[in-house]
Amino acid sequence: MPKARRSNDWGFPRWRGYDEGREAATVRLCDRHGCEERGDCPAPKSPNTPERWYFCQKHAAEYNSKWDYFEGLDKAEKAARTKSEQAENAGYAEAQHYGWGGSGDGSRSADEMRALEILELEADADFVAIKKAWRVKAKAVHPDVKPGDKEAADQFQKYQVAYEVLKAAEERREWKG
Repeated sequence: MPKARRSNDWGFPRWRGYDEGREAATVRLCDRHGCEERGDCPAPKSPNTPERWYFCQKHAAEYNSKWDYFEGLDKAEKAARTKSEQAENAGYAEAQHYGWGGSGDGSRSADEMRALEILELEADADFVAIKKAWRVKAKAVHPDVKPGDKEAADQFQKYQVAYEVLKAAEERREWKG
């Protein structure tokens, strides 16, 4: 009888990789016809179904470039799905004050970008410029300046909401430690 030998899988660190072994490893190939790469990127076959294709990195990127996540949904369903996705993923969002970049580098949300458009500012505007533009625009259409003008009152509300969105974003970015 041969003498028992200790395996290399004991203790820490492991002396052999986790995917290594003497038995054959099952590798799923890319579902793209003719591709021999490893297919480890799942992609949905059609919207709202659990069936998946498994592509390599290259073919997954090609497939996803033309993918419309909201295909076949009406406007209300689209809005509901967007809201639920944002609520589910909110825990993964990075705190704004830990970000390295400043404004204009993609760190502004879609709401902030819309607010900047309302105030007619560039994406890289700092808060001093935002405050100045808001004051100029709000003074021009303020209800005290134009009493009884419904259109001016609506415009003032838009400027006010845009400023509040940008002010809240600026407060989130500041470290208050």
